[in-house]
Amino acid sequence: MRLGPKIFVASSLVMLVLLGVGALSLRAVGRLVSVNQAITTQTVPAVRRAAAAHDAVLSLARLEARFLVLGDPAFAALWNEHANRAGEELDRLASHVAQIERLIAGGGAIGRRLDFLAQELNREANTLCSKSNDVELTNIGLELKSVVEQFREQVQNLE
Repeated sequence: MRLGPKIFVASSLVMLVLLGVGALSLRAVGRLVSVNQAITTQTVPAVRRAAAAHDAVLSLARLEARFLVLGDPAFAALWNEHANRAGEELDRLASHVAQIERLIAGGGAIGRRLDFLAQELNREANTLCSKSNDVELTNIGLELKSVVEQFREQVQNLE
């Protein structure tokens, strides 16, 4: 066999391999886009709603405490201390959500960073539940943990 046909066959094989790799790459990018879309449309708004619910419950708990314990300043101070601790956790949750939004908007290889932030969100939800003296707030924290776990499962599909 002469050199010309050998080069043609080799070039054809290289082009077929490149075409296959390109098709696989496009399919992987499509999966990444759909996972990113699921994260932005489902998980991030759910975490936002949970944080907003926490804020609302916290302010109601503060008002209720003022009405219930007007005659006992020591108890009011203790109640406010617990409310402030819960507020710190909510501030951290809001910070983590903002970081997630920035990562998603920035694009690129964000899977590991989102997985780390999912772990942080879970820690904050655990701490919030443990610091809560209110059953409703604890239930909201448990719902948040469930949403964070769903978020983490989706994130593990990213690179």
